[in-house]
Amino acid sequence: MTMEQESTPSDVPGGDCTPTRMAAPPPPDPQFVLRGTQSAVHALHFCGGAQGQGHPLLLSGSLSGLVHIWSLQTRRAVATLDGHEGQCVTWLQTLPQGHQLLSQGRDLKLCLWDLGEGRNAVVDSVRLESIGFCRGSVLARGHQHWTLAVPGRGSDEANSSPRPLLLAGYEDGSVALWDVSERKVCSRIACHTEPVMALDFDSQKARGVSGSAEKALAVWSLDEQQALQALRTQELTNPGIADVKIRPDRKILATAGWDHRIRVFHWWTMKPLAVLAFHSATVHCVAFATDGLLAAGSRDQRISVWSLYPRT
Repeated sequence: MTMEQESTPSDVPGGDCTPTRMAAPPPPDPQFVLRGTQSAVHALHFCGGAQGQGHPLLLSGSLSGLVHIWSLQTRRAVATLDGHEGQCVTWLQTLPQGHQLLSQGRDLKLCLWDLGEGRNAVVDSVRLESIGFCRGSVLARGHQHWTLAVPGRGSDEANSSPRPLLLAGYEDGSVALWDVSERKVCSRIACHTEPVMALDFDSQKARGVSGSAEKALAVWSLDEQQALQALRTQELTNPGIADVKIRPDRKILATAGWDHRIRVFHWWTMKPLAVLAFHSATVHCVAFATDGLLAAGSRDQRISVWSLYPRT
């Protein structure tokens, strides 16, 4: 990574006011790198670890259909899950109980895993309709009640109340807000000229961000009337955003780029803060831990873990 900043002219006697280029501090290196997936990494998710252990874990999903569970203490894989028949794992999410895991794969299957007390078994699965790039989403509403949204062509009603809302990105570049109970679109805006590849939403600021195959991020808001409004676009150097995540403290966001780069922005101002050029192939996914740790997974079969702009 190379970063430069331009100094402002100063009124120095006998000098001139020509702007000079000042080298920025040297780029940071990853805190550590995880190797051993043996195929491209397409999904990442941090979780708190099994009950009684307390040590954080990182879950990764690979092109080969495997899910690896990594200990961030030993920096080694402690378990490998094989439930997607060799097809790419595109999404991972733990449920509120902590010991249950959802994994979505390109085998058109969503698996529910029981990871409690050392178990690594699929306890249920759901067949999906659409292969696409769309990932699932979970609305957690307590330890015993949650709503799952998965890609599909139908419009089956979700049995849930009161009025959960769902944001979805589409191939036409639009972002839509759905009222799940009413099965209707509340609002829709055109954000991109290419398919939406990823989005994230800040519920406290009622503001979201999306990335696509084009050279820009779109920032949009949700008002009190549940209407989406475009706020701004953030131009990028190269096209292609595979993933975007806002850090839990809502201070910064990170993107995964087709150009092998991880980009970090200030969330409120969208000021570019860093370009991390560690990977040698497309970065497919990024994830933040609750303590601010950032992980990125790439086609180069490596997972880089970073400590950037510590939380205050």
